[in-house]
Amino acid sequence: MTTSTMIFRFKFTVEFNNELLSFAKVHQYDDRPTYKENWDKWLDANEDMIMRETLYLKSNGYDGDVLQKMYRSGRYYFRNKSSVQQEPKSRRKYLSIDRDTIDMMDRLIMRQDGSLKPSILYDQFCDEYSNIIQSELDRMGDIEGLSKVNIHDKLKKTYKNRYFLFKNQSNKEDTNHSNDIIKEINT
Repeated sequence: MTTSTMIFRFKFTVEFNNELLSFAKVHQYDDRPTYKENWDKWLDANEDMIMRETLYLKSNGYDGDVLQKMYRSGRYYFRNKSSVQQEPKSRRKYLSIDRDTIDMMDRLIMRQDGSLKPSILYDQFCDEYSNIIQSELDRMGDIEGLSKVNIHDKLKKTYKNRYFLFKNQSNKEDTNHSNDIIKEINT
């Protein structure tokens, strides 16, 4: 039994891609009527290659207008594509907060009834666990070389993320519990 995978994005062959790219770059700054006129000339000059590409796409299951796909690719994609390859951006190093600090955050969040805003709860956390925060400031400052402001921002963001994780988890549990009650009533 043969299984064929569905293709959702039909790509041109490398040979055709290069030819279309070079045409699009040559006519990059043409206005639309001039581009269209040059496009028609290019189609006539490259008839064999276009026929091969059409057969290739149709044999792979493409059922759209191949010439329109080629025109749009050249006019709107390849024309604006930069020939200079960009260097990938270097990722920042992930800064992890100590597991004990996260556990303290979780305990404080679980004790709350949900009536206070996360910013107020974070202030309470800072007051109640100032020694843990100070040790985290020292640890991250020594290891990562970050400023205290950046570390405080990281702690605050982590606290708010933990808060919303617990809030969403409790909302899902409440919804599941409500659905269970509705099922019991209906049976």
